Amino acid sequence: MAVQNVESHVAGQWIGCDSAARDIHSAVTGDLIARAGNSALDTEAMLEYARAKGGSALRAMTFHDRARMLKALALHLGQHKKALYDASFATGSTHKDHLIDIDGGIGTLLVFASKGRREMPDDTIYLDGNIEQLSRSGTFLGQHICTSLTGAAVHINAFNFPVWGMLEKLAPTLLAGVPAIVKPATATCYVTELCVRIMLESGLLPDGAVQLISGDIGALLDDVGSQDVISFTGSAQTALKLRSTPSILHNATRFIAEQDSLNASILGPDAEVGTPEFDLFIKEITRETTAKAGQKCTAIRRIIAPEPLVEAVITALRKTLERTIIGDPSDTATQMGPLVSQAQRRDVLQKAALIEQDATRVFGHPEKFQVSGADRKKGAFVPPMLFYCETPDTAQYVHDVEAFGPVSTVMPYRDLDHALRLTNKGKGSLVASVITNDGDFARQAALGAGAFHGRLYFNNRQSMNESTGHGSPLPHMVHGGPGRAGGGEELGGVRGVLHYMQRTAVQGSPDILTRINRKWTAGSAEVTRDAHPFTRTFHELEIGETLHTASREISLADIETFAHFTGDTFYAHMDEAAAKRNPFFPGRVAHGYLLLSFAAGLFVQPDEGPVLANTGLDNLRFLKPVQAGDSIQVHLTVKQKTPRNQDYGEVRWHVTLTNQNGERAAEYELLTMNAYSRG
Repeated sequence: MAVQNVESHVAGQWIGCDSAARDIHSAVTGDLIARAGNSALDTEAMLEYARAKGGSALRAMTFHDRARMLKALALHLGQHKKALYDASFATGSTHKDHLIDIDGGIGTLLVFASKGRREMPDDTIYLDGNIEQLSRSGTFLGQHICTSLTGAAVHINAFNFPVWGMLEKLAPTLLAGVPAIVKPATATCYVTELCVRIMLESGLLPDGAVQLISGDIGALLDDVGSQDVISFTGSAQTALKLRSTPSILHNATRFIAEQDSLNASILGPDAEVGTPEFDLFIKEITRETTAKAGQKCTAIRRIIAPEPLVEAVITALRKTLERTIIGDPSDTATQMGPLVSQAQRRDVLQKAALIEQDATRVFGHPEKFQVSGADRKKGAFVPPMLFYCETPDTAQYVHDVEAFGPVSTVMPYRDLDHALRLTNKGKGSLVASVITNDGDFARQAALGAGAFHGRLYFNNRQSMNESTGHGSPLPHMVHGGPGRAGGGEELGGVRGVLHYMQRTAVQGSPDILTRINRKWTAGSAEVTRDAHPFTRTFHELEIGETLHTASREISLADIETFAHFTGDTFYAHMDEAAAKRNPFFPGRVAHGYLLLSFAAGLFVQPDEGPVLANTGLDNLRFLKPVQAGDSIQVHLTVKQKTPRNQDYGEVRWHVTLTNQNGERAAEYELLTMNAYSRG
């Protein structure tokens, strides 16, 4: 079998190994399959190429442009999944493991592509929060904006997810408009290299948007600056070493870490044997122990169960774990493959030996287990190992040592406070799960464990059929954790994108903020046109274009007709004496929704035209009661425009209803879909 020369992609060129390359062995057979590393890589040139070439190209694109790029990239990778699957078997990954790593990575790209289109503007500036009025009359305002960093992101990834680990960092980075230099763990970098080749050969990425270091990172971190970002996944020891790099400290370079985590799962006292929750608890632990051979940063390391249920938990776990088929990961019958390498096997067994000083091994002997279709001694195989710690309060290693493999420890708790103390002894974790059907127990667990965890996963009979699992970080939600888990956050939708952007407070007049934000700000200049705005296409409409309608008087007959027609006969509209006793009303008042209906009658242009649909209202507020005899007038202003597809875009209108005295009675934002042409 030929040994693969794993290459790096540097400043637009593929560069092979040199004499400093490290050997990579198959996790399944132990055979030498690849070599990676080049001590002569010009890392300074990589940073400069990323900043000057990739960064400038990405920053010229809007969020929507980048989102479309991510979607196209995901669809392209989806056409090459089999090649990635085939390469991944040598890492020890089974067919089901591929779904986590490869399909999960592609899915993450798609989620960020969707969020980029739906939750971010078709612009290069992201608005963070609302306008702040900084002066009495509103002529001086403030707004937080986010703009792309002008540096490069350095992604240092772990060995366990060579595809997902890269793509979950790349998706928010590229959406933010920042280029990336990817440094995968050497043990599985050959899979990452294939994925990068597929992406670069697609032609979908601008030059310099993604570069790759296969092997040692060299002096790259010595040249990072204040506009760069380091995003790291791995051990706490390595994270500390990297954080201490003088250039990172001197330049206050952003450093995002996701590191060691002794995640726990708590079985609620209501989840007795025979309940759906008890069975779910066993299923979750079994899956988290065996998926990726336990090599997941979110795997369950500590199993915390009520004292009366501990024996039943151990018995049930033994039964499920002993049915686990360990073997050749390319065999569809295999449920758990080997660890990634012999070095990792040695590390896991050493850590398991430390845990055994606190606990009793109740399942799994590292030298006595069956392997199907492979040589147990040549491959990096270990069995699932389950420990029982009877005295978790005084134990040291079960709360401090992570055996990064199929190793978990059961421990008893007396009550909820005790369970939470044990959970929090992990000193900060990525995730803890609570399996319970008791909502009060769940709330107390959230209050007691939230400060120590990046994610709390609750599951029970109601959600179990659709839940994604304890160990599944989702792109919509934050992935990270405090304390020993690193203190960083990844994913989390737009939150993850903002890690690669600078938040800036801008202050100025309404007109200035409107120009900066490309979003009309109350108090800024209005644009008037002869034609009704509903007769104008999406592209013809201007930000700030405003229609001032005629006024309409509200009569008592209007109020009563609306009340009887809709069935809304609330006393404030129908009973003068009762309405006057209400501190909010001077007497009988018009329905808020009557005002909205009359407002639409004032500003709508009824003829067929570019307005295709009204899709909703946002931020509706009723500000001043309207009584019979009062009049209302409407100001309708184009606030923001967002393209949605090839035929139409969304127009956000600022709608203000004022009474005969010019006082605001109501305010809201109207959403319409407007055609690009008069087709």
